[in-house]
Amino acid sequence: QVRGLCGTYNWNQQDEFTTPAGDVETGVTAFANKYRVSGDCPALVPFPLDPCSAFAGRRELAEAACAVLHGPAFQ
Repeated sequence: QVRGLCGTYNWNQQDEFTTPAGDVETGVTAFANKYRVSGDCPALVPFPLDPCSAFAGRRELAEAACAVLHGPAFQ
């Protein structure tokens, strides 16, 4: 019953990149772009060389969002 950026956890790696619309992307960049919720966030391009430099203004937001993955819901 899990899906989204965390994957599906159903032991089928072929559907890990299932988008909100239910289709399956084959690449990380296209998959991540399907989850953009704000037009203020720039679309990702394939393989950014240094995402921390490219999106320096978003570091605090990213750290807060990633903290959820280290929280009790995922332990």
